[in-house]
Amino acid sequence: MPPEEYAEYRPLMFSIAYRMTGSVSDAEDIVQEAFLRLTRVLRDGTTIDSPKAYLATATTRMAISHLRSARVRREAYVGAWLPEPLLADTEPGPAERAEMSDSLSMAFLVLLESLTPNERAVFLLHEVFGYDYKEIAEITGKSEANCRQILVRARRHVDEGKPRFEASRAQQDEVARRFFAAAEGGDMAGLLELLAPDVVMVGDGGGKAWAIARPLSGAEQVVRLLLGLYRRAPKMGVHVELAQVNGQPGGISYDSEGRVVSVFVLDIADGLVQTVRSIVNPDKLRHLGPVSDVALRGVPGGSSPAASIERPRDLTCRPWPPTSPRKPLPTRSSTASPRRQTRACASC
Repeated sequence: MPPEEYAEYRPLMFSIAYRMTGSVSDAEDIVQEAFLRLTRVLRDGTTIDSPKAYLATATTRMAISHLRSARVRREAYVGAWLPEPLLADTEPGPAERAEMSDSLSMAFLVLLESLTPNERAVFLLHEVFGYDYKEIAEITGKSEANCRQILVRARRHVDEGKPRFEASRAQQDEVARRFFAAAEGGDMAGLLELLAPDVVMVGDGGGKAWAIARPLSGAEQVVRLLLGLYRRAPKMGVHVELAQVNGQPGGISYDSEGRVVSVFVLDIADGLVQTVRSIVNPDKLRHLGPVSDVALRGVPGGSSPAASIERPRDLTCRPWPPTSPRKPLPTRSSTASPRRQTRACASC
């Protein structure tokens, strides 16, 4: 059988590699390398009894090696790290037939980051892809007894922080629709009704695009930030379109030229938004199409279009609107000394 006839296993290979790495581009590279290894083996005259097992093994072992080598880069990553978004309707080539499930959710993939590469591989192969211990042992090169021990540890870590998505898909989509409509309309009360009291917003700019430096907690704080961002959007020619991202409700923001600015993903449970994730890092958006420069960090003296972009002031001072009416400005008496005028924040 020629190598091209093994293409039926590409979706499985991509599904394993993406869940292992959290990266569309890295998963594609791993899948391609696995096929190249298969080609070399066949050219050498080796007989492959189970091409599916061979390709799954090659994919898993390369993903483990990738995670080990990427650990230092992850630790030095600027700000919060989020996986590259995978769209339900427009998956990149290798993932066109990949099954979308809770194991693809952003929350689940972030949770897997707490596992070692081997724990991650054993857990995914057993819990997500249904491999038995004998198969997992052959794939990972470990004993069955060791794989059982690894799975116990991995399950313990995952159970401690496992995300919950009790809401039906229809309910999640309706909550997401109302969420983005309220944000676009500046409806503070409407947004507060849709957010869990302890909602968290996480931004991933990777040091290359403007994003919140650390997770923001609390419904009121998140609403203020969202309204500040949406208030700026029309001035920047940015609009948001609803989308299914990693099997979850979300949205993609585009600039006036149709280039991708960011991706939003919502965790919804009990009819409320529990987490808002925003991916702005351009390196994680390139597989979705041309990437906009409106959110990129400017480089002083740089010649790129992004060099002239000012820092989004909405992210650095009290967002609009305030929770209570502003106090009236004091009346300056004729004898009062003049005060130095300062330019107000665009969102205050």
